[in-house]
Amino acid sequence: MKHSGELILYKNFENGELFYNFTWILENYDSEFYNRSDIVELYYRCLNQLIELAVSHGFEGNLWHCFLAFIMVNNENAYSTACEMKGAVNGSINAIAAHDFAILKEMFDYNLNEVAKTLEIDDMDVLQNFKGPDDNGSVFNKRIRDCICELAVELAGAKDTNAFQDSVTGFYARFGVGNLGLHKAFRIQNTNGVVELAPITRIAHVKLDDLVGYEIAKKKLVDNTEAFVKGKSANNCLLFGDAGTGKSTSIKAIANQYYEQGLRLIEVYKHQFKDLNTVISMIKNRNYKFIIYMDDLSFEEFEIEYKYLKAVIEGGLEKKPDNVLIYATSNRRHLIRENFSDKEEVREDMHTSDTVQEKLSLVYRFGVSIYFGAPTKKEFQQIVVELAEKQGVHLPAEELLAEANKWELSHGGLSGRTAQQFINYMLGQEV
Repeated sequence: MKHSGELILYKNFENGELFYNFTWILENYDSEFYNRSDIVELYYRCLNQLIELAVSHGFEGNLWHCFLAFIMVNNENAYSTACEMKGAVNGSINAIAAHDFAILKEMFDYNLNEVAKTLEIDDMDVLQNFKGPDDNGSVFNKRIRDCICELAVELAGAKDTNAFQDSVTGFYARFGVGNLGLHKAFRIQNTNGVVELAPITRIAHVKLDDLVGYEIAKKKLVDNTEAFVKGKSANNCLLFGDAGTGKSTSIKAIANQYYEQGLRLIEVYKHQFKDLNTVISMIKNRNYKFIIYMDDLSFEEFEIEYKYLKAVIEGGLEKKPDNVLIYATSNRRHLIRENFSDKEEVREDMHTSDTVQEKLSLVYRFGVSIYFGAPTKKEFQQIVVELAEKQGVHLPAEELLAEANKWELSHGGLSGRTAQQFINYMLGQEV
């Protein structure tokens, strides 16, 4: 029987202490060389950590199996990253991975009831049949959480190492591995000069169909994104127009729609543009497609951060990787504030055309510009009616629209956002 210390690829786990402590218990629980009370004490320490992990991540069932499945899908190594979004690969790495999977399968196959009997533990059932609080788990979205729990059950029933390896590799092919595989969206964190991608664990699960209207705009966005995820030529996108018209919602919907095809979203703010080259170097060799997302992008005349962005998009010595695009939303068509003096014939800057071109050169780097305009009164009413139907507001149409008209006059005017806020208000008033 091999031991956890003989693993080659699957090492350096995020929860490594818990893994090695529990595997030590499984490998030594019946040994005469160790004090039984010390082993029992270590078991309860591990049980505490497994329960805490289960509640935070939403795991249920056999917590040891869920934990093993979790650390395998979260461990970025030479094998897992080669298989992410692609599936099985050729070469010697397969044999090395098979060696590790044989050890990990043994850990699945341990008889925990026998461990409990030998150590005289009465509550092993908590570990093997855990039921968490309702709607628990804040780390993963529910679908990924469920898939990890399902993988744990599948691996526990694997008839041999080959079947075990096929199941894990199939998960990598479908979702990927590590933070980039298990999460849809990220934000940049710079801690004492160390740049990291932090998962955004609660991204709104909106769909493009939830955005009423704007069919031409949505089609342009979908066509460009589909070309991108399929490895075809695609452009950076600028979504511009009136406030509250669904620009940001459209990009969140795109992230949800194409997640399983390997699309990931990285949210960036203006003050983080200096970290973009570091971020791109971190993601350029991964098997995902990344959209760097900039919401409400605009610059005042005195701000120079746009120069960083220009260099990243196009113009630096290193070509932007093929797996990276930039999508931005803005209320301004040209992103950078323009003064009337920019258009005057006489001004202090003698090279007027050069100044104007400098300001426009950023927007020219977005190959696709998509306009989202404020709805007309009739379109606004259509949005209200459709949202009310989808979200269960039951009022006669005439009364609904009368209330909606009064609401928009004092709450921001005609926009999709105002319509949604009105529907939220109506839902809150229902008894």
